[in-house]
Amino acid sequence: QLQLVESGGGLVQPGGSLRLSCAASGFTEGDYAIGWFRQAPGKGREGVSCIKHDGATNHFASAMKDRFTISEDNAKTTVYLQMNDLKPEDTAVYYCAARSGGCYGSWNYWGQGTQVTVSS
Repeated sequence: QLQLVESGGGLVQPGGSLRLSCAASGFTEGDYAIGWFRQAPGKGREGVSCIKHDGATNHFASAMKDRFTISEDNAKTTVYLQMNDLKPEDTAVYYCAARSGGCYGSWNYWGQGTQVTVSS
């Protein structure tokens, strides 16, 4: 059973940084992608970024690509989202998700989410 566990959220002041982690276990597929998504209060879920098993990355939202960076560890068991120059509008619950194949399509597996609050 594939499991995803996010961590690293919290309260940060505008202009600050956070690094979110997504620990993945139970993969049986050799070709997969892990993505980061977020949902702000009263809004729909928004794609942030994605990394494929071969290390290729995609940004779902151009507004964040200069501030957010997705990466993974050498063991390919943890995916990170480095978030810099955070703004109040970045406040949201951040989720990681996994799917077989590339970064586009239905996402089958989701973590429980981690809250990020950007406020002074």
